[in-house]
Amino acid sequence: MDKARLDWVISGLNQYALTKAEDVFLKIASEDFDRNQALTEKQEERIETLYKQKSLLMPNKNRFAVEKSPQREKARPRKPSGKIVV
Repeated sequence: MDKARLDWVISGLNQYALTKAEDVFLKIASEDFDRNQALTEKQEERIETLYKQKSLLMPNKNRFAVEKSPQREKARPRKPSGKIVV
């Protein structure tokens, strides 16, 4: 995992309510990456799994709120053409 991917995953996880343990893990993983320029396989797997689990939940911020579209007029029913097709 490179630095850009790690930063992207961590920023994505920050929109969810993380437990204290998850938050501490992300900070330690980020510090480890800064020191070693790499993560262990277990750290990478845990971060990816955590991201997948959290992405199934609703974000705790209102960033992605759907705006209601204005009501459109209902379409008028079509008039019969008068031709009978058998």
